[in-house]
Amino acid sequence: MSDVSRQVDESENNRGIQPFLNDETPAALSVADAIAQMLVNLGVSYAFGVAGGAMASLWGALSNSSIDVLNFRHEAGAAFAATEAYFANNRPTVVFTTAGPGITNALTGLFAARGEGAKVILLSACTSAPQRGRWAIQETSTYTLPSGGIFTPGALFNYAITIESAAQLPQIFRKLALAMAQPGGFVAHLSIPTAVQTSLVDESISLPQLDVTPFPMTASKQAIAKSVELLSSGPFAIWVGFGARDAAEEIIELAERTGAAVMCSPRAKGIFPEDHPQFVGVTGLGGHASVLTYMEQQPPLRTLVLGTRLGEPTSFWSSALVPKEGFIHVDIDPEVPGVAYPHVETFAVRSDIKAFVEELLQQLPDAPDSTMPLPRPERKAIEPASEVDYPVRPEVLMAAIQKIIVEDTDAIVMAECGNSFTWSTHLLQFSEANRYRVSTGVGAMGHAVTGVLGAALASKSKAVAIVGDGAMLMNNEISTAVKYKIPAIWIVLNDARYNMCHQGMKILGLKGADATLPPTNFAMIARGMGAEAIVVLRESEIEAALQQAIASNAPFLLDVVIDADRPAPSGGRNKSLAAQGVKSSPASAAKQVSFPMV
Repeated sequence: MSDVSRQVDESENNRGIQPFLNDETPAALSVADAIAQMLVNLGVSYAFGVAGGAMASLWGALSNSSIDVLNFRHEAGAAFAATEAYFANNRPTVVFTTAGPGITNALTGLFAARGEGAKVILLSACTSAPQRGRWAIQETSTYTLPSGGIFTPGALFNYAITIESAAQLPQIFRKLALAMAQPGGFVAHLSIPTAVQTSLVDESISLPQLDVTPFPMTASKQAIAKSVELLSSGPFAIWVGFGARDAAEEIIELAERTGAAVMCSPRAKGIFPEDHPQFVGVTGLGGHASVLTYMEQQPPLRTLVLGTRLGEPTSFWSSALVPKEGFIHVDIDPEVPGVAYPHVETFAVRSDIKAFVEELLQQLPDAPDSTMPLPRPERKAIEPASEVDYPVRPEVLMAAIQKIIVEDTDAIVMAECGNSFTWSTHLLQFSEANRYRVSTGVGAMGHAVTGVLGAALASKSKAVAIVGDGAMLMNNEISTAVKYKIPAIWIVLNDARYNMCHQGMKILGLKGADATLPPTNFAMIARGMGAEAIVVLRESEIEAALQQAIASNAPFLLDVVIDADRPAPSGGRNKSLAAQGVKSSPASAAKQVSFPMV
């Protein structure tokens, strides 16, 4: 550890926002060292990336600080891991890349970080000013990359800047400190030219002495009063989103006091216990038809929406989910309410969800107990196994994961996009917040496959990724997990297909497209990288294999050969695609599609 990092008192991190530099900052401090120290004081524990010559000085400064630096095999995997590390320990994370392709490789993972609402800082190298436009190795400048969106704020980055001088540091880190204290996500990009990394911080530069306490965003008294008035006028439902993950206890109390039915988005599974009698199901992709049954049989007057954008993965924009008198929509982002359902009456409230529900609990009267039972998520009985016991039915695999992993451990469980997402979301049940993670906004293949490393590392416990073979072939970090002894577990649904595409095309009546993959022995690949692995061919082998994976201290992969023809619960997604114009023939285009049965 460097002398610089030893100056940092980690016992006073105040969730990571503390004075950046003290008055005894040595005059010989380089820009790279100053950045590393300031990141420590922001609460950063982990940096994920792929190094390169253009950022050697910055890499060295990070490595000699108290930050754990992990070298990945691909920058996108590093960014996915950084995103999931943030959600596992609620501390900002760093992604580091070299110039040129290092930056562009990371963009998908950073796009996911922005969409998921993580706090992530990208540190990248760029070409120094005298060499720009002269075909430097991996030149990174406006000559070779578009400046808009990569080096400037926009849809990808909340904040982006190129550091050309140490004199910029005070204002940069003031902005970062304030952003890290605010609710919601924040993705920043600091691009540091190679020559600037080694330049010295002049002792005349006054670096900020900031102590920023995180603060909730609370609703106005008028907004609370209006919400109480609307919710008191008749029965209401609660629609829980991922943005409500820190308000689980308050939402349970609100539901039990008012008798409200509760449904949730796929990302919000577990915030409200799925075994609670007032839980009617998950909406959207991989969701439950019981939600529609509730809306038809016991329609609420209004729905209180807490921390979800109500986008396609959550609602399919279905009119069947709209209550008679509309929504009370609470979110920290003022642009969210009313966007998904622009023609539905919506009372928008800008607030932190926990603060809003706490205030609501003080003012909202209790409702009389309801004697009418609510619909519950459907659970089909699993038929006995065939005599050959092969291949594994996905629903049998999910039942074993529920028993061995969800109920018997505290492991974080992640599901990759595709059929892995729909099987897991539909069949697994969680009774705690922050146990289940999926990506819905971006839904990039490789997110869970690589993000599982960040989740396991930051939670200091097991993390399990349920993934498809296509994602596992696209971008895995088994080698990285082996190097750093990260206890990640991969459960691969091996069906030799991009099976959501294969099944979806068949349902939509589209023929001729090939979504098959050559059969792959993932266990052999994993063992070749130094991990432990098992091939599971039969349903009778599943539980023992899962127990072995949980008991192991090493990265572990289960290669489960599944029945590729079992239809995944993706009906709502296919109907949404059809309604948007995906069709097999002109004749079918005129047919009206109803939403969303799963």
